Amino acid sequence: MADKKQIPAPTLGRICTYIRVLERSTGCSISSAAIAEAAGVNAAQVRKDLSYLGEFGQAGVGYDVGELREALKHLMGLDRPRHVVIVGAGALGSALITYPGFEARGFRVVAVFDNNPAKIGHRLRGHLILPADELAERIAELGAEIGVIAVPRTTAQAVADALVQAGIKAIVNFAPVLLRVPETVAVRNVDLTQQLECLAYYLQD
Repeated sequence: MADKKQIPAPTLGRICTYIRVLERSTGCSISSAAIAEAAGVNAAQVRKDLSYLGEFGQAGVGYDVGELREALKHLMGLDRPRHVVIVGAGALGSALITYPGFEARGFRVVAVFDNNPAKIGHRLRGHLILPADELAERIAELGAEIGVIAVPRTTAQAVADALVQAGIKAIVNFAPVLLRVPETVAVRNVDLTQQLECLAYYLQD
């Protein structure tokens, strides 16, 4: 099996789509063509992406749905629960905490942090809002691996620094700012406003 760090980011995104296709499949076996059609790519691309698993599937038969699904989940590190902390207890943080898709996919929100004294100590969707300056000790005891940044751009870098210092190796950043983190830390940026701006292009006459 390939080194996970050598797999290109676009391929990782497609593999996540393949997992969902396999989870919805009602058959015992599936062809690369069927996966491709459901995922919106071509069969050659599917076979290339699945080659990161090594030898898998049988010519003329296809792939065992269950085996392929579990192999892909293992490749992606989705074969065990992952603990997540959210920094920012505002409107966005509140929305993220209540999103049911996280728990369904194995991502459990274990804590929410904020630096606003008026919010600290109150509960947000069942989670006690903890002070941001307790990030390091809390993350260690909760076994958190992923940090979600849902704060204004002016404080996002400071939050990222605190998460990295606390041992977080994976960050989802909702702030519209490019974070500076060590090469050992993976960052996924989600700029909703930028996505809307891109969509506006297609609305022009």
